[in-house]
Amino acid sequence: MNARAALAIRGLTKEYLPGKPVLRGVSLDIGSGGLTAIIGASGTGKSTLIRCINRLVEPTSGSIVFEGRDLVKLDRRQLRVARRTIGMVFQEYNLVERLSVMENLLCGRLGYVPAWKAWLRRYPSADIDRAFELLDIVGLTGFEHRRADGLSGGQRQRVGIARAVMQNPRLLLADEPTSSLDPRTSVDIMQLLAHLGESLGVPVIVNMHDVDLARRFASRIIGMAEGSIIYDGGPDGLTDSQLRAIYGGEGWLG
Repeated sequence: MNARAALAIRGLTKEYLPGKPVLRGVSLDIGSGGLTAIIGASGTGKSTLIRCINRLVEPTSGSIVFEGRDLVKLDRRQLRVARRTIGMVFQEYNLVERLSVMENLLCGRLGYVPAWKAWLRRYPSADIDRAFELLDIVGLTGFEHRRADGLSGGQRQRVGIARAVMQNPRLLLADEPTSSLDPRTSVDIMQLLAHLGESLGVPVIVNMHDVDLARRFASRIIGMAEGSIIYDGGPDGLTDSQLRAIYGGEGWLG
């Protein structure tokens, strides 16, 4: 493991069906800051890689060392504690639709408060203050009482990001956070993720399809094809020939 790496993945393999690996021995170090974009065609293992990191998907083999602990080896209780420090932003927002924006944000504190207090909505005043602060940061001041099902897609994703940051994460993962959004809103969301990663001083890993957005906001791009990493470098080094190798074929480049 690189001494400067916050996250070290070694030999990560995932098979949903025996003998048909979706991830093929992926090894990767993620430093203590910056935004890393993972790009590649659909079905190449991008989402599986992101979801293996916090074990929403169970790896078949390999190790995922975060802050000195192999997440793959943790039991259920240990994993629950480890997940407190790994924020997750989902493609389809994953909000509780019937709850208010504020209640959804406070769900980010569920790993820190006793279950009975969460049930009774008795959160510490510091958590309430932080939630209001984050609403301002993500541009949703005044939305605290709005139900999640009354929000636009971009607003829902902002709530999802704020909820992840409520965890005080030391790693922030985003699984295709812009795929359901229009181009302008996608830019806003990527700006927000990059800003929060920098202000919090934590690494951000984003799985995404939009190469232009990746080039614009990522300090590092990882290109995947057929479950393997075939490009790992800066946005300026990503050539058309490498993009053809990542996505296959010629016609899609225009």
